[in-house]
Amino acid sequence: MSESLLPGHPHFAYRASDLFVEGVRVADLARRHGTPLFIYSKSSMLDALAAYQRGFAGRKSKICYAMKANSSLGVLQVFAQAGCGFDIVSGGELERVLAVGAQGKDIIFSGVGKTRAEMKRALDVGIGCFNVESEAELEVLNEVAAAAGKVAPVSIRVNPDVDPKTHPYISTGLKGNKFGIAHERTLAAYQRAASRKALRVVGIDCHIGSQITDESPYLDAMDRVLDLVQSIEAAGIPLRHIDFGGGLGISYDADQPPAADALWAKLFAKLDARGFGDREFMIEPGRSLVGNAGVCVTEVLYLKPGEHKNFCIVDAAMNDLPRPAMYQAFHMIEPVTRRSELATHYDVVGPVCESGDWIGRDRALAVQTGDMLAVMSAGAYCMSMASNYNTRGRAAEVLVEGEKSWLIRERETAADQMRAERLPT
Repeated sequence: MSESLLPGHPHFAYRASDLFVEGVRVADLARRHGTPLFIYSKSSMLDALAAYQRGFAGRKSKICYAMKANSSLGVLQVFAQAGCGFDIVSGGELERVLAVGAQGKDIIFSGVGKTRAEMKRALDVGIGCFNVESEAELEVLNEVAAAAGKVAPVSIRVNPDVDPKTHPYISTGLKGNKFGIAHERTLAAYQRAASRKALRVVGIDCHIGSQITDESPYLDAMDRVLDLVQSIEAAGIPLRHIDFGGGLGISYDADQPPAADALWAKLFAKLDARGFGDREFMIEPGRSLVGNAGVCVTEVLYLKPGEHKNFCIVDAAMNDLPRPAMYQAFHMIEPVTRRSELATHYDVVGPVCESGDWIGRDRALAVQTGDMLAVMSAGAYCMSMASNYNTRGRAAEVLVEGEKSWLIRERETAADQMRAERLPT
Protein backbone atom coordinates (compact mmCIF):
# COMPACT_ATOMS: atom_id res chain seq x y z
CA MET A 1 0.00 0.00 0.00
CA SER A 2 1.40 3.41 -0.96
CA GLU A 3 2.28 5.72 1.92
CA SER A 4 2.44 9.52 1.92
CA LEU A 5 4.11 11.11 4.95
CA LEU A 6 2.94 14.46 6.29
CA PRO A 7 5.78 17.02 6.39
CA GLY A 8 7.00 17.57 9.95
CA HIS A 9 4.91 14.63 11.22
CA PRO A 10 6.91 11.48 10.42
CA HIS A 11 4.59 9.14 12.36
CA PHE A 12 1.45 10.41 10.61
CA ALA A 13 0.93 9.24 7.04
CA TYR A 14 -1.71 8.51 4.44
CA ARG A 15 -2.03 4.92 3.32
CA ALA A 16 -4.07 5.14 0.16
CA SER A 17 -6.75 7.69 1.20
CA ASP A 18 -6.75 7.04 4.96
CA LEU A 19 -4.71 8.90 7.60
CA PHE A 20 -2.76 6.66 9.98
CA VAL A 21 -0.96 7.42 13.23
CA GLU A 22 1.87 4.90 13.43
CA GLY A 23 0.10 1.62 12.62
CA VAL A 24 -3.46 2.66 13.52
CA ARG A 25 -6.13 4.11 11.26
CA VAL A 26 -7.24 7.48 12.66
CA ALA A 27 -10.85 6.97 11.50
CA ASP A 28 -11.07 3.73 13.49
CA LEU A 29 -10.02 5.51 16.70
CA ALA A 30 -12.50 8.33 16.08
CA ARG A 31 -15.36 5.89 15.51
CA ARG A 32 -14.43 3.97 18.66
CA HIS A 33 -13.94 6.93 21.00
CA GLY A 34 -15.95 9.75 19.39
CA THR A 35 -14.90 13.30 18.57
CA PRO A 36 -13.35 15.69 19.37
CA LEU A 37 -10.49 13.28 20.09
CA PHE A 38 -6.82 13.90 20.81
CA ILE A 39 -4.48 11.20 19.51
CA TYR A 40 -0.78 11.09 20.44
CA SER A 41 2.08 9.15 18.86
CA LYS A 42 4.44 7.73 21.46
CA SER A 43 7.14 7.15 18.82
CA SER A 44 6.97 10.81 17.83
CA MET A 45 7.57 11.90 21.43
CA LEU A 46 10.50 9.53 21.87
CA ASP A 47 12.05 10.54 18.53
CA ALA A 48 11.88 14.22 19.56
CA LEU A 49 13.45 13.36 22.91
CA ALA A 50 16.19 11.36 21.17
CA ALA A 51 17.34 14.49 19.30
CA TYR A 52 18.00 16.18 22.65
CA GLN A 53 19.68 13.06 24.01
CA ARG A 54 22.02 13.01 21.01
CA GLY A 55 22.87 16.66 21.58
CA PHE A 56 23.63 15.96 25.24
CA ALA A 57 25.63 12.76 24.73
CA GLY A 58 28.73 12.67 26.91
CA ARG A 59 27.64 15.66 29.03
CA LYS A 60 26.53 15.96 32.63
CA SER A 61 22.95 16.86 31.91
CA LYS A 62 19.30 16.49 32.77
CA ILE A 63 16.35 16.91 30.43
CA CYS A 64 13.27 18.06 32.35
CA TYR A 65 10.02 17.90 30.40
CA ALA A 66 8.11 21.20 30.75
CA MET A 67 4.79 19.59 31.54
CA LYS A 68 2.66 22.71 31.06
CA ALA A 69 2.77 21.84 27.35
CA ASN A 70 0.76 18.67 27.97
CA SER A 71 0.15 17.38 31.49
CA SER A 72 -1.95 14.29 30.74
CA LEU A 73 -0.83 11.38 32.90
CA GLY A 74 -0.34 9.06 29.93
CA VAL A 75 2.02 11.57 28.32
CA LEU A 76 3.91 12.20 31.56
CA GLN A 77 4.43 8.47 31.98
CA VAL A 78 6.13 8.27 28.56
CA PHE A 79 8.77 10.79 29.65
CA ALA A 80 9.12 9.39 33.17
CA GLN A 81 9.85 5.93 31.75
CA ALA A 82 12.33 7.50 29.31
CA GLY A 83 14.33 8.88 32.25
CA CYS A 84 13.33 12.53 32.06
CA GLY A 85 12.97 14.91 34.95
CA PHE A 86 10.12 17.42 35.02
CA ASP A 87 9.70 21.20 35.07
CA ILE A 88 6.56 22.22 36.96
CA VAL A 89 4.85 25.56 37.59
CA SER A 90 2.18 24.70 40.18
CA GLY A 91 1.31 22.45 43.07
CA GLY A 92 -1.18 20.62 40.87
CA GLU A 93 1.53 19.81 38.35
CA LEU A 94 3.68 18.51 41.21
CA GLU A 95 0.95 16.05 42.20
CA ARG A 96 0.60 14.90 38.60
CA VAL A 97 4.28 14.03 38.16
CA LEU A 98 4.38 12.30 41.54
CA ALA A 99 1.39 10.24 40.38
CA VAL A 100 3.44 8.78 37.49
CA GLY A 101 6.35 7.85 39.75
CA ALA A 102 8.67 10.85 39.44
CA GLN A 103 11.04 11.49 42.33
CA GLY A 104 11.25 14.89 43.99
CA LYS A 105 14.96 15.19 43.21
CA ASP A 106 14.16 15.06 39.48
CA ILE A 107 11.67 17.96 39.59
CA ILE A 108 12.35 21.66 39.03
CA PHE A 109 9.75 24.12 40.36
CA SER A 110 9.43 27.24 38.17
CA GLY A 111 6.81 30.00 38.09
CA VAL A 112 6.44 33.55 39.37
CA GLY A 113 3.71 33.00 41.95
CA LYS A 114 4.51 30.00 44.13
CA THR A 115 2.43 29.92 47.31
CA ARG A 116 3.72 29.03 50.76
CA ALA A 117 1.68 25.81 50.68
CA GLU A 118 3.21 24.85 47.33
CA MET A 119 6.70 25.57 48.62
CA LYS A 120 6.09 23.46 51.74
CA ARG A 121 4.77 20.51 49.73
CA ALA A 122 7.71 20.69 47.32
CA LEU A 123 10.19 20.72 50.23
CA ASP A 124 8.44 17.73 51.78
CA VAL A 125 8.95 15.63 48.63
CA GLY A 126 12.63 16.65 48.29
CA ILE A 127 12.33 18.95 45.28
CA GLY A 128 15.45 19.10 43.13
CA CYS A 129 15.46 22.88 42.72
CA PHE A 130 13.29 25.97 42.99
CA ASN A 131 13.74 28.34 40.05
CA VAL A 132 13.21 31.60 41.96
CA GLU A 133 11.79 34.51 39.97
CA SER A 134 11.91 37.49 42.37
CA GLU A 135 13.80 38.72 45.41
CA ALA A 136 10.54 38.74 47.38
CA GLU A 137 10.13 35.04 46.59
CA LEU A 138 13.62 34.38 47.97
CA GLU A 139 12.57 35.77 51.34
CA VAL A 140 9.31 33.82 51.49
CA LEU A 141 11.01 30.59 50.49
CA ASN A 142 13.66 31.14 53.16
CA GLU A 143 10.93 31.59 55.79
CA VAL A 144 9.01 28.48 54.66
CA ALA A 145 12.13 26.31 54.54
CA ALA A 146 13.34 27.53 57.96
CA ALA A 147 9.94 26.82 59.53
CA ALA A 148 10.03 23.32 58.08
CA GLY A 149 13.58 22.70 59.30
CA LYS A 150 14.82 22.26 55.75
CA VAL A 151 17.22 23.93 53.31
CA ALA A 152 15.73 24.82 49.92
CA PRO A 153 17.91 24.33 46.81
CA VAL A 154 17.58 27.42 44.63
CA SER A 155 18.44 28.65 41.18
CA ILE A 156 17.64 32.23 40.23
CA ARG A 157 15.89 32.82 36.94
CA VAL A 158 17.63 35.59 35.05
CA ASN A 159 15.82 37.85 32.61
CA PRO A 160 18.57 38.49 30.02
CA ASP A 161 16.58 41.07 27.98
CA VAL A 162 16.97 39.04 24.77
CA ASP A 163 14.27 39.17 22.08
CA PRO A 164 13.24 35.59 21.20
CA LYS A 165 11.49 36.79 18.02
CA THR A 166 8.25 35.00 18.81
CA HIS A 167 4.65 35.93 19.67
CA PRO A 168 4.57 38.58 22.44
CA TYR A 169 2.32 36.40 24.62
CA ILE A 170 4.98 33.67 24.74
CA SER A 171 8.04 35.89 25.00
CA THR A 172 9.48 35.70 28.51
CA GLY A 173 13.03 37.10 28.41
CA LEU A 174 12.52 40.82 27.78
CA LYS A 175 12.58 43.62 30.37
CA GLY A 176 8.84 44.15 29.99
CA ASN A 177 8.00 40.52 30.84
CA LYS A 178 6.93 39.39 34.32
CA PHE A 179 9.44 36.56 34.49
CA GLY A 180 12.81 36.36 36.22
CA ILE A 181 15.11 38.87 37.88
CA ALA A 182 16.57 41.71 35.83
CA HIS A 183 20.05 41.12 34.47
CA GLU A 184 21.48 44.06 36.40
CA ARG A 185 19.96 42.86 39.72
CA THR A 186 21.17 39.27 39.41
CA LEU A 187 24.44 39.47 41.37
CA ALA A 188 22.76 41.26 44.28
CA ALA A 189 20.00 38.65 44.32
CA TYR A 190 22.54 35.84 44.46
CA GLN A 191 24.39 37.52 47.31
CA ARG A 192 21.08 37.84 49.13
CA ALA A 193 20.25 34.16 48.56
CA ALA A 194 23.70 33.02 49.68
CA SER A 195 23.29 34.90 52.97
CA ARG A 196 20.06 33.11 53.90
CA LYS A 197 20.51 30.09 56.16
CA ALA A 198 17.57 28.11 54.79
CA LEU A 199 18.58 28.52 51.13
CA ARG A 200 21.30 26.70 49.20
CA VAL A 201 22.35 28.18 45.85
CA VAL A 202 22.80 25.40 43.30
CA GLY A 203 22.48 26.98 39.85
CA ILE A 204 21.35 29.69 37.46
CA ASP A 205 18.31 29.60 35.19
CA CYS A 206 17.25 31.36 31.97
CA HIS A 207 14.22 30.91 29.72
CA ILE A 208 13.55 33.48 27.00
CA GLY A 209 10.30 32.32 25.42
CA SER A 210 8.42 29.68 23.46
CA GLN A 211 8.06 28.62 19.80
CA ILE A 212 11.52 30.00 19.00
CA THR A 213 12.58 29.13 15.45
CA ASP A 214 15.85 31.09 15.21
CA GLU A 215 19.05 30.00 16.94
CA SER A 216 20.46 33.51 17.40
CA PRO A 217 18.42 34.40 20.54
CA TYR A 218 19.74 31.27 22.26
CA LEU A 219 23.33 32.15 21.43
CA ASP A 220 22.86 35.75 22.61
CA ALA A 221 21.23 34.61 25.85
CA MET A 222 24.00 32.08 26.49
CA ASP A 223 26.63 34.84 26.31
CA ARG A 224 24.71 37.02 28.78
CA VAL A 225 24.15 34.13 31.19
CA LEU A 226 27.80 33.05 31.13
CA ASP A 227 28.88 36.62 31.83
CA LEU A 228 26.71 36.46 34.95
CA VAL A 229 28.10 33.07 35.96
CA GLN A 230 31.59 34.56 35.92
CA SER A 231 30.60 37.54 38.06
CA ILE A 232 28.60 35.43 40.54
CA GLU A 233 31.42 32.94 41.04
CA ALA A 234 33.96 35.75 41.29
CA ALA A 235 31.89 36.93 44.27
CA GLY A 236 32.44 33.55 45.94
CA ILE A 237 29.13 31.87 45.10
CA PRO A 238 29.68 28.58 43.21
CA LEU A 239 27.06 27.42 40.69
CA ARG A 240 26.71 23.69 40.20
CA HIS A 241 24.38 23.76 37.19
CA ILE A 242 23.31 26.00 34.33
CA ASP A 243 19.65 25.70 33.35
CA PHE A 244 18.90 27.09 29.90
CA GLY A 245 15.15 26.53 29.88
CA GLY A 246 13.34 25.39 26.75
CA GLY A 247 11.34 27.16 24.09
CA LEU A 248 12.53 25.48 20.89
CA GLY A 249 9.74 25.69 18.32
CA ILE A 250 8.13 23.13 16.05
CA SER A 251 6.88 23.23 12.48
CA TYR A 252 3.24 24.34 12.43
CA ASP A 253 3.29 25.55 8.83
CA ALA A 254 6.43 26.82 7.10
CA ASP A 255 8.38 27.21 10.34
CA GLN A 256 11.82 25.62 10.19
CA PRO A 257 13.29 25.57 13.69
CA PRO A 258 16.82 24.25 14.12
CA ALA A 259 17.16 20.58 14.99
CA ALA A 260 17.59 20.09 18.74
CA ASP A 261 20.87 18.18 18.45
CA ALA A 262 22.38 20.75 16.06
CA LEU A 263 21.32 23.68 18.24
CA TRP A 264 22.73 22.26 21.45
CA ALA A 265 25.99 21.31 19.72
CA LYS A 266 26.48 25.03 19.01
CA LEU A 267 25.53 26.00 22.55
CA PHE A 268 27.92 23.44 24.03
CA ALA A 269 30.71 24.75 21.77
CA LYS A 270 30.15 28.20 23.26
CA LEU A 271 29.98 26.71 26.76
CA ASP A 272 33.31 24.92 26.23
CA ALA A 273 34.97 28.00 24.73
CA ARG A 274 34.05 29.98 27.83
CA GLY A 275 35.46 27.28 30.14
CA PHE A 276 32.16 26.01 31.59
CA GLY A 277 31.94 22.67 29.82
CA ASP A 278 32.31 20.71 33.06
CA ARG A 279 29.06 22.00 34.58
CA GLU A 280 25.82 20.10 34.77
CA PHE A 281 23.56 21.44 32.05
CA MET A 282 19.78 21.38 32.37
CA ILE A 283 17.04 22.15 29.87
CA GLU A 284 13.25 22.17 30.00
CA PRO A 285 11.76 21.39 26.57
CA GLY A 286 7.99 21.09 26.27
CA ARG A 287 6.38 21.95 22.93
CA SER A 288 9.26 20.49 20.92
CA LEU A 289 8.72 17.08 22.55
CA VAL A 290 4.94 16.80 22.23
CA GLY A 291 3.66 19.41 19.77
CA ASN A 292 3.93 17.43 16.55
CA ALA A 293 3.12 14.17 18.34
CA GLY A 294 -0.58 14.99 18.63
CA VAL A 295 -3.64 15.61 16.46
CA CYS A 296 -7.19 16.61 17.31
CA VAL A 297 -9.81 14.75 15.26
CA THR A 298 -13.08 16.59 14.72
CA GLU A 299 -16.28 15.85 12.80
CA VAL A 300 -17.76 18.19 10.20
CA LEU A 301 -21.23 19.13 11.47
CA TYR A 302 -22.38 21.58 8.80
CA LEU A 303 -21.15 23.27 5.64
CA LYS A 304 -22.49 26.83 5.52
CA PRO A 305 -21.94 28.80 2.30
CA GLY A 306 -21.89 32.59 2.53
CA GLU A 307 -21.66 35.64 0.30
CA HIS A 308 -18.12 36.52 1.36
CA LYS A 309 -16.83 33.25 2.83
CA ASN A 310 -17.82 29.66 3.43
CA PHE A 311 -17.89 28.06 6.87
CA CYS A 312 -17.01 24.49 7.79
CA ILE A 313 -18.55 24.02 11.24
CA VAL A 314 -16.92 21.25 13.27
CA ASP A 315 -17.46 19.77 16.73
CA ALA A 316 -14.06 20.87 18.10
CA ALA A 317 -13.94 24.43 19.41
CA MET A 318 -11.82 27.07 21.09
CA ASN A 319 -12.25 25.28 24.42
CA ASP A 320 -10.49 22.24 22.88
CA LEU A 321 -8.00 24.09 20.67
CA PRO A 322 -7.39 27.51 22.27
CA ARG A 323 -4.24 28.48 20.36
CA PRO A 324 -5.91 30.00 17.25
CA ALA A 325 -8.23 32.20 19.34
CA MET A 326 -5.50 33.14 21.82
CA TYR A 327 -2.46 33.60 19.55
CA GLN A 328 -3.97 33.67 16.04
CA ALA A 329 -1.96 30.46 15.69
CA PHE A 330 -1.84 28.31 12.56
CA HIS A 331 -2.51 24.56 12.59
CA MET A 332 -2.52 22.42 9.45
CA ILE A 333 -5.95 20.81 8.92
CA GLU A 334 -6.02 17.53 7.01
CA PRO A 335 -8.88 15.21 6.00
CA VAL A 336 -8.96 11.93 7.91
CA THR A 337 -10.05 10.32 4.63
CA ARG A 338 -9.07 12.08 1.42
CA ARG A 339 -11.68 12.80 -1.25
CA SER A 340 -10.96 13.12 -4.95
CA GLU A 341 -13.32 16.04 -5.73
CA LEU A 342 -12.22 19.67 -6.01
CA ALA A 343 -11.63 21.59 -2.81
CA THR A 344 -13.58 24.60 -1.59
CA HIS A 345 -12.17 27.34 0.62
CA TYR A 346 -13.63 27.40 4.15
CA ASP A 347 -13.12 29.04 7.49
CA VAL A 348 -13.08 26.09 9.88
CA VAL A 349 -15.00 27.13 12.99
CA GLY A 350 -16.39 25.54 16.14
CA PRO A 351 -19.81 25.63 17.84
CA VAL A 352 -18.85 27.89 20.77
CA CYS A 353 -20.86 31.12 20.93
CA GLU A 354 -17.90 33.45 20.18
CA SER A 355 -16.74 35.02 16.92
CA GLY A 356 -13.22 34.14 18.02
CA ASP A 357 -14.06 30.43 17.92
CA TRP A 358 -12.13 29.48 14.80
CA ILE A 359 -9.64 26.70 14.04
CA GLY A 360 -8.38 27.73 10.60
CA ARG A 361 -8.96 30.56 8.11
CA ASP A 362 -9.44 30.13 4.36
CA ARG A 363 -8.53 26.44 4.10
CA ALA A 364 -8.92 24.50 0.85
CA LEU A 365 -10.83 21.35 1.79
CA ALA A 366 -12.77 18.69 -0.09
CA VAL A 367 -15.26 17.74 2.64
CA GLN A 368 -18.86 16.75 3.22
CA THR A 369 -21.00 16.78 6.34
CA GLY A 370 -20.05 13.82 8.52
CA ASP A 371 -16.43 13.74 7.35
CA MET A 372 -13.63 13.99 9.91
CA LEU A 373 -10.70 16.40 9.91
CA ALA A 374 -7.37 16.14 11.73
CA VAL A 375 -6.02 19.35 13.28
CA MET A 376 -2.27 18.75 13.25
CA SER A 377 0.43 19.76 15.76
CA ALA A 378 -2.11 19.63 18.58
CA GLY A 379 0.04 17.85 21.15
CA ALA A 380 1.12 21.01 23.00
CA TYR A 381 -0.92 23.74 24.67
CA CYS A 382 -4.27 22.33 23.56
CA MET A 383 -5.51 19.79 26.10
CA SER A 384 -3.43 21.44 28.85
CA MET A 385 -5.21 24.77 28.14
CA ALA A 386 -8.64 23.26 27.43
CA SER A 387 -11.66 24.60 29.28
CA ASN A 388 -15.33 23.87 29.90
CA TYR A 389 -16.60 27.07 28.27
CA ASN A 390 -20.25 26.65 27.16
CA THR A 391 -20.30 23.64 29.54
CA ARG A 392 -18.45 21.60 26.95
CA GLY A 393 -16.72 18.50 28.26
CA ARG A 394 -13.03 18.12 27.60
CA ALA A 395 -12.16 15.67 24.84
CA ALA A 396 -11.00 12.10 25.19
CA GLU A 397 -7.31 11.28 24.64
CA VAL A 398 -5.65 8.23 23.10
CA LEU A 399 -1.99 7.18 23.08
CA VAL A 400 -0.73 5.08 20.15
CA GLU A 401 2.36 2.91 19.96
CA GLY A 402 2.77 0.85 16.81
CA GLU A 403 -0.50 -0.98 16.27
CA LYS A 404 -1.63 -0.60 19.90
CA SER A 405 -3.73 2.18 21.38
CA TRP A 406 -4.79 3.13 24.90
CA LEU A 407 -7.55 5.46 26.07
CA ILE A 408 -5.63 7.69 28.50
CA ARG A 409 -8.45 10.13 29.29
CA GLU A 410 -12.18 9.48 29.18
CA ARG A 411 -14.44 12.07 27.62
CA GLU A 412 -15.70 14.50 30.27
CA THR A 413 -19.45 14.59 30.89
CA ALA A 414 -21.73 17.34 32.17
CA ALA A 415 -22.04 15.35 35.40
CA ASP A 416 -18.24 15.38 35.77
CA GLN A 417 -18.26 19.15 35.44
CA MET A 418 -20.99 19.67 38.03
CA ARG A 419 -19.71 17.16 40.57
CA ALA A 420 -17.99 19.74 42.81
CA GLU A 421 -20.79 22.32 42.61
CA ARG A 422 -23.40 22.86 45.29
CA LEU A 423 -26.79 24.60 45.28
CA PRO A 424 -27.29 27.02 48.19
CA THR A 425 -29.72 25.77 50.81
